[in-house]
Amino acid sequence: MRILVVYHSLTGNTRLVAEAIFEALPEPKDLKPLAQVTDLSEYDLVFIGFPVHSHSVPARMEPFLKSLPAGLRIALFMTHGSIPGTRLAREALEQALILVGQTRVLGTFTCRGKVSEQAMEILSRSPEHKLWTEMAVTARNHPDRHDLEDARIFALWVADLARQ
Repeated sequence: MRILVVYHSLTGNTRLVAEAIFEALPEPKDLKPLAQVTDLSEYDLVFIGFPVHSHSVPARMEPFLKSLPAGLRIALFMTHGSIPGTRLAREALEQALILVGQTRVLGTFTCRGKVSEQAMEILSRSPEHKLWTEMAVTARNHPDRHDLEDARIFALWVADLARQ
C-alpha cells in the first residue's frame, strides 16, 4: 500500500501535523506540500491536511479536494484556532467532507494551531470576532507534543483501516 501525506500550511502548524502523521506511517510513503502534488494515481491512501481559514477550507485547497477521484481512500486532518468541538472548529471539516465527493473517507483529525499574529491583529479589531479571538489566544502553544502524538496514533489507525 503506497501512502501520500499532502498538506497546505501557511504558519507551519499543518506542516507539523503532516510530518507527525508521515513519521508514523509504514513505507512506501511520500510527504508533499499541496503545490507539489500532480498525480494521485500511484497512491492507495492519501492523508490531506489544511488550516482553517474563516471557518472554511482555504480557497487554494478547494479545487484539489473537488478533483479527488471517486473511490480514493483518504483521511482528512486540519488545524484551527478554535476550541475543539465548537461550531467554529467543525464548519471547515464539514465543508471539506462535501468537497471530497465520492471518495472513501476513512477518518478525520483536527487539532488546534497557533493563529498568526497578523490574523489575530486583524480579527481583534472586529467586534463580531471578539469571542473567536479570545479562543484563538489559547491555541498559541499548539500543536503541542500531545497533539502530534494524537496525530501519529490517528495515522496508524487509518493505515490499519486501509489494510482491512
